[in-house]
Amino acid sequence: MMGLKKLFSAAMMFSAMAMGFVAQDAAAACRGNWAEGTAYSVGDGVSYNGGKYTALQAHTACVGCGWNPAATPSLWKTGGDCSGGTTPPPTEPPPSTGGKGIAAFLSESQFNQMFPGRNGFYSYSALVAAANTFSGFATQGSTDNQKREVAAFLANVAHETGNLVYIEEIAKSTMCDTSWGPPGCGCAAGKQYYGRGPIQLSWNGNYCAAGNALGVDLKNDPDRVARDATIAWRTGFWFWMTQTGAGSMTAHNAMANGVGFGETIRTINGALECGGRNPAQVQSRINNYTRFCQILGVSVGSNTGC
Repeated sequence: MMGLKKLFSAAMMFSAMAMGFVAQDAAAACRGNWAEGTAYSVGDGVSYNGGKYTALQAHTACVGCGWNPAATPSLWKTGGDCSGGTTPPPTEPPPSTGGKGIAAFLSESQFNQMFPGRNGFYSYSALVAAANTFSGFATQGSTDNQKREVAAFLANVAHETGNLVYIEEIAKSTMCDTSWGPPGCGCAAGKQYYGRGPIQLSWNGNYCAAGNALGVDLKNDPDRVARDATIAWRTGFWFWMTQTGAGSMTAHNAMANGVGFGETIRTINGALECGGRNPAQVQSRINNYTRFCQILGVSVGSNTGC
């Protein structure tokens, strides 16, 4: 569980999906096929990948973010009477050995092989869409290190969520502590900040910091992490890419620079698991990592333990 109290770096100033919200005075219309870079008004209808969707919020579709209607339930609802052309864009980038990012190394069939009993909330399309908002993930270092980063992220996620079964922590509590976290980050009345999402985001300070970085109000609406799959995945990537936890570097830097999987364990929960504190938990993470590396066709590399 990611319950460590941390100071937060200035690197968290990641904008809200580069989506510029626009005025909601344009008339609703059938807009044909959904397209990146297009401004949409509330009620606009689009076609995407054979389905029909209606806009819930006025916004401009971010270019290169992967935030299509199927992946963003906060912006689009299914249904409508808008018919588009016959060549809609693909649901997610097709995996290929020459591409960039997570979809270049992990196909949906491999994802399903890793998590055959997963909760449907944790979809492949939401995973890819979220990863695409962090351009450094699985794009830096050697190709082997990029594959290992995908395996390492998913291995830790598997451990935290019971192989993507649990969206919320079983033993719920308020987890409010105003002595740390971003300035002005208190606890909203009636809200609890127990673990949610793939890395089980915990404590009000982490919800505030992640929300500030992602451009969403998670202080007043922590439950959004359990409602919106892409936001849930993005909180996981936010921690992975920007936080050092109990370690000395981010989990991303550990994998991109070949330091080894063990350092990601130290970052995520080292204070409770590393240094012989809980070898069974460490081994569980290592077992996941080893299996996922085999599926992705890469060796585990060095320094798997902590």
